[in-house]
Amino acid sequence: MAEEQLSKWKGKESIESAGITAEQVWTCLEDFCNAHKWLPNLDTCYLVEGVPGQPGLVRYCASSKSDGHEVTIRWVKEKLILMDPIQRCLSYEVTDNNVGIKSYVATIKVFPINFDHGMKGCRIEWSYVADPFEGWKFEDFASHIDYSLKFMTKKMEHASLLMGQNLGTSAT
Repeated sequence: MAEEQLSKWKGKESIESAGITAEQVWTCLEDFCNAHKWLPNLDTCYLVEGVPGQPGLVRYCASSKSDGHEVTIRWVKEKLILMDPIQRCLSYEVTDNNVGIKSYVATIKVFPINFDHGMKGCRIEWSYVADPFEGWKFEDFASHIDYSLKFMTKKMEHASLLMGQNLGTSAT
């Protein structure tokens, strides 16, 4: 059964990292209006309305693409619908855009992991429910989410290294 023939696309991508702790990842994610620091091909992300960290906050995210003659701006507005710092979980939905998204709701969860070799790390899960995107196959969309999650994790690991944080701290 082909996923793109279903009325909704549903999926979940995940990654484990020994290079950064759940607390470090959450610190990056809970700053909801700084997605451009972590996600690929995102030029800007900023607060449109609401209170940082509170449901109802709306952010604007945009990227630009040039064909050498003309620059095209692709943008979305996303509303925070859940922010739970205890469970390290956030959910958001696309409320407006110029890229043809009819509906998209995502949830990102971060779980601590103690690896066998005594190192601390985390697992990040990115789940979503969306109406099919025109011109996309489900497999391509799932691959895009997977790539974005891997890219984001590597950027967070790198940033933590640069900031001199104790990555992969030994478990006691």
